[in-house]
Amino acid sequence: MTDHTPNTTPEKGEAILRVVPRPGDINANGHIFGGWVLSQMDIAAGIVASREAEGSVATVAIQAMEFIQPILLHDVISVYAWVERIGRTSIAIRIEVVASRDRGRSEVKVTEALFTFVALDENHRPRPVKRAA
Repeated sequence: MTDHTPNTTPEKGEAILRVVPRPGDINANGHIFGGWVLSQMDIAAGIVASREAEGSVATVAIQAMEFIQPILLHDVISVYAWVERIGRTSIAIRIEVVASRDRGRSEVKVTEALFTFVALDENHRPRPVKRAA
């Protein structure tokens, strides 16, 4: 378990999303569905990848995803993201999810993963990633 003191963030990351899970997002164990968390991560990673690629992108891989702690009802989750690497047509985005608990008195890292996207042209085919000059 990785605990963060309140108001800390991953060193490289930008908070892309902050979300409060709803009661319909919990499973029979009282934890948030893993698929719901994965969806939030994919949305945040897609925002960063699209911004970096200056256009449309598609998720092509999710690597090294690990659920470290459960997300509980009433947690506020922050999804942090940053570019880890850029290839010719692909962009790898590192994601970390931190849950704020007890009305913000504690924060805990709940999961992380590496999402890879491919930049797409108008025909939905891979295209080179535009790079800043």
